[in-house]
Amino acid sequence: MNIVIATTNQNKLRELKDLLQGFDVELLYLKDFSEHPAVVEDGESFAENALKKARAICAHTGLVTIADDSGLEVDSLSGHPGIYSARYAGDRATDRENYEKLLRELQGAKPENRGARFCCVLAIVSPSGTEKVVTGEYRGVIIDEPRGHNGFGYDPVFLDPASGLTFAEMQPEQKNKISHRARALHELRKILPDFLGMANQ
Repeated sequence: MNIVIATTNQNKLRELKDLLQGFDVELLYLKDFSEHPAVVEDGESFAENALKKARAICAHTGLVTIADDSGLEVDSLSGHPGIYSARYAGDRATDRENYEKLLRELQGAKPENRGARFCCVLAIVSPSGTEKVVTGEYRGVIIDEPRGHNGFGYDPVFLDPASGLTFAEMQPEQKNKISHRARALHELRKILPDFLGMANQ
């Protein structure tokens, strides 16, 4: 069965492709379609945004669609940047500009006030109207200065306490074993066979 991954973020595409290896599906991407609707992510939660994207691309392509919305939630900032993670320093902000703004806001904060979680929500929608949403999260700590050159987004400032490494210091295969996106996809894999069965009815 063909499944569309509804994102143009090349980093997310690469991670999702790696994490879906071994599953008997053919993955298609937005670049495989000459035109597709631009979806405004104006929901009030990761789930709302993921569902909105999945529904729009599913309606456009007529194919089962998976969409991701994810971000970083810092405890002492009341969950910010949250759904604004990708544009925290402005609509055209780079990853570096976003995490530098975050570091400025946490400047001088004690370690106990630097707790955070990465959250990923995956929504899957079929043309028949069947919808499911799954969530994955991973807790860590925001450090004072960026470390590492792998990953993307806030990975250079997000420390995994268990390994002592930031997500940006990990090799992709190491991150993909524990990350919020890996955990969400693990939940998706549990329901995918039944979901695809319902989608074919």
